[in-house]
Amino acid sequence: VQLQASGGGLVQPGGSLRLSCAASGSIFMIKGMGWYRQAPGKQRELVATITNGGSTNYADSVKGRFTISRDGAKNTVYLQMNSLKPEDTAVYYCNADLLNGINPWGKGTQVTVSS
Repeated sequence: VQLQASGGGLVQPGGSLRLSCAASGSIFMIKGMGWYRQAPGKQRELVATITNGGSTNYADSVKGRFTISRDGAKNTVYLQMNSLKPEDTAVYYCNADLLNGINPWGKGTQVTVSS
């Protein structure tokens, strides 16, 4: 499975961005997908995950502001980010949870929240 993330950029505090992660390859192996982020000097952390059945999970820091969704027909997962804060600045990574226990990562996309 290969993952291609896009949609990052520079946005002012309070603004919105939508990230996309397109999966290709052995799509049938995917049980779920998620977004993680890593800020400078910090460990990578979970942002949100979604299963094939549509169950979602969010980090407390983004609940009520971020929404993860999936389009099965396009093999794509989205992360809608609203009310962005400077502390949301990070490189965001897409991840897949596969049936064989492997968790491939996509290349990150930079999100910068600054005035």
